[in-house]
Amino acid sequence: MEKQFNQEYPLPYDKNIEQTKGTDLQKSEQKYRQIFEDSIDGLILWDHEHRIVDVNAAAEKMIGLPKKKLIGNRVYEPNTPLEGKKQEILKHIDQLLHKGKTASSIIFEMEDGKKRYFEFSSKGDIVGGVNFTVFKDVTEKVVMQEQLRKSDTLNVIGELAAGIAHEIRNPMTALKGFIQLLEGSITKEHSMYYQIITTELQRIDSIINEILILAKPQAISFQEKDIIQIMKETVDLLTAQAVLYNVQFVTEYDAGLPLVFCEPNQLKKVFINLIKNAIEVMPGGGNITITIKKMENQQIQIKIKDEGMGISEEKIKKLGEPFYTTKDRGTGLGLMVSYRIIDEHKGTINIESEEGKGTIFYIYLPTNHNNNNPMV
Repeated sequence: MEKQFNQEYPLPYDKNIEQTKGTDLQKSEQKYRQIFEDSIDGLILWDHEHRIVDVNAAAEKMIGLPKKKLIGNRVYEPNTPLEGKKQEILKHIDQLLHKGKTASSIIFEMEDGKKRYFEFSSKGDIVGGVNFTVFKDVTEKVVMQEQLRKSDTLNVIGELAAGIAHEIRNPMTALKGFIQLLEGSITKEHSMYYQIITTELQRIDSIINEILILAKPQAISFQEKDIIQIMKETVDLLTAQAVLYNVQFVTEYDAGLPLVFCEPNQLKKVFINLIKNAIEVMPGGGNITITIKKMENQQIQIKIKDEGMGISEEKIKKLGEPFYTTKDRGTGLGLMVSYRIIDEHKGTINIESEEGKGTIFYIYLPTNHNNNNPMV
């Protein structure tokens, strides 16, 4: 009876089962291969000898080498972009061996001098002695965090600045008043002392004004203005000082730029700060190149380039901090005020410099009025 049942309702042969399983496995492999290749993060499979077994397209792009040059090699071998990071990579691997999984970060300096920040995490022995590493480019996140840190610093300084400045200004007003009363009784031999006192009081007053600007401005009137016209007025204002330093202005302005929604006097203050700095770092003369052009992402770029001695990378990081300056008699507040003003215009300031070759300040301002209006 059993034999008859099997003849009428034959069970599938083992060969068919194997074929079905094989097809399912093939489909599963294809699916995971597609996920591996299409991942936006860099993925690397590597063995216990640190040799690369496989990489995806994103990893090829981030490392800067094709798959055929990576597979079979150690990622930190000579003539690879990761060669200089061998010790950091070995430390990461050592942590992986002890913990089974680990995460690290690496900073790369590119050929153009810019830094790229990467985060990567690894899990050991996921299958058959193969380890798995995921890494991603987090440069934009790091840059944004740094900008937020600077913005937070500006906010804190701004809150403290107004009270401190007013406390200083009260006795300053009395000092200036009494010095003016004494002017008529100053003898010739003491006139030099009087001039020094007067000059230094004016300098203190100037510093107080800059500190007050760090406090949140009030009643600022934003309006649509021609950014080129604002820059031309600034250049005209500083031409006499430039002549004294044997400095020439080279200007390159794109035609047909859209109007910028801004507070023109505030922007002019930023331009004055940056251009005056550029003039003062070239005591032997030279060119200051000012370029204004439209960018693709609804922004206008203002570039101010000098031919001074440049600034080291460590000093660039500190620029914009209160009372940090590269000048003998500077306060560091001018650039801090500039950061504050550009931040209120929903813009950004970036700095590039090479020692011995000069410095470039990039200012980016949005042309989208809705995004730029601080009242929105």
